[in-house]
Amino acid sequence: MSAPASTRSKLIKGMTGDWEVVIGLEVHAQVSSRAKLFSGAATEFGGAPNSHVSLVDAAMPGMLPVINKECVAQAIRTGLGLNAKINLKSVFDRKNYFYPDLPQGYQISQYKEPIVGEGIVDVDLPDGESVAIGVERLHLEQDAGKSLHDQHPSMSYVDLNRSGVALMEIVSKPDLRSSAEAMAYLAKLRAILRYLGTCDGDMEKGSLRADVNVSVRKPGAPLGTRCEIKNVNSIRFVGQAVEVEARRQIEIIEDGGKIDQETRLYDPNKNETPLRSKEEAHDYRYFPDPDLLPLEFTQGYVDELKSKLPELPDDKQARFITAFGLSPYDASVLVAERESAEFFETVTLGLTTSPKTKSGGQAELVAKVGMAVDSKVTRADGREDTKRDPKLAANWVINELFCRLNKEGRDIAASPVSAAQLGAILDLMADGTISGKIAKDLFEIVWTEGGDPRDIVEARGMKQVTDLGAIEKVVDEIIAQNPDKVEQARAKPQLIGWFVGQAMKSSGGKANPQAVNDLIKRKLGV
Repeated sequence: MSAPASTRSKLIKGMTGDWEVVIGLEVHAQVSSRAKLFSGAATEFGGAPNSHVSLVDAAMPGMLPVINKECVAQAIRTGLGLNAKINLKSVFDRKNYFYPDLPQGYQISQYKEPIVGEGIVDVDLPDGESVAIGVERLHLEQDAGKSLHDQHPSMSYVDLNRSGVALMEIVSKPDLRSSAEAMAYLAKLRAILRYLGTCDGDMEKGSLRADVNVSVRKPGAPLGTRCEIKNVNSIRFVGQAVEVEARRQIEIIEDGGKIDQETRLYDPNKNETPLRSKEEAHDYRYFPDPDLLPLEFTQGYVDELKSKLPELPDDKQARFITAFGLSPYDASVLVAERESAEFFETVTLGLTTSPKTKSGGQAELVAKVGMAVDSKVTRADGREDTKRDPKLAANWVINELFCRLNKEGRDIAASPVSAAQLGAILDLMADGTISGKIAKDLFEIVWTEGGDPRDIVEARGMKQVTDLGAIEKVVDEIIAQNPDKVEQARAKPQLIGWFVGQAMKSSGGKANPQAVNDLIKRKLGV
């Protein structure tokens, strides 16, 4: 059950008492499409300046915009993923302002009649609390170009490669009450977009950026005057910007000043929110674009798009808990990124390829997992896959693989250990070929050298010893040399772990731990 804002406010201490911060985010997400919103020019990142520009993007006389159908579909998919109302009729408007990187002298956007209306995003916070954040709207608009001020000592250059690229502006309600909530909301929104495939979420390349609206007030008082922090391109920076801006406003008010509604930036090097250099008041003079008819589609079209949506993070997390028996925490870690969730499922279900969930794949996958109660799972095509221990697989993916990836600054796509290789390591543990300690050594070898884990175990003699005749003498020596510990273990049987550890050390970790444990118990008579 999500908590209302009134009961979860994280108050900030000031000189005159407690203050509440109120936050709203306007997230600009670049639509995943090969062509721009109103032209056929490429959207790929990079390229020489002004190499991805059509006559429409450059605002040449007589050039008219033509809507990109796929961008519309992507906006609808996103709205469905946000549990939002899809408006069957929407209107494109001209947002008028003048800047060198806006060649038309206006931006084609949506104002009063957006393509997506109100929605909601459920967000899990680090402390285990769940909050529901309202979405006010989602509208489509075209991006501007980019002004380059560092290429010449006395002139600015303009690169129009981004001009006309399709953006979805996702506007939240002022429901956020702390920097932690703002960060968690943006992370959840990014995950939904990436699962849907409607935005790649690459904040370093500018595919996803946020304008952060911050105001402060005394608890229960009316909303204060907000300031907007523009173009924040990191989830961590969003949290830092909220903290420093809230504190700035509190100090001004407590010193007897007042907050002016203004646009600011966030400087992560100084941890400040300086006033935006090109700050000016705009009268955008919105009016319907005369070159574009109202955008209309049928409910049947929306339903068709909805039927082909992939499984989203919340549904996948719930399934991981119920079908695989994972803890809520482990499930949340695994579903944070679509690729991580697919990697885990590929390991657990013994698939030869990742469980893609497009074009009806979700139904097949869910049905397959639903049957995963035995050691074998029957696929829709009649083949059988091995179902490995989900909890063991989750433990290895989270604690071994993810930790190593984080340490080396890699993402799951760049993992040197594939899902098939990790699955083979788990199989070797399950059938008793190697112990847990040897498995970690084997993981390290596969990580650094690659190769088939089974072949590595054979070639390097890494199989664990199940015939304890070879180490029984070692066990006898350990017992003979430690009579005091023998008496302690007989009095407290749980202390036999020390003997097991010594025997495992003597065997180089190759002895079967359970067999060693049983042998020592028999020798000590416990």
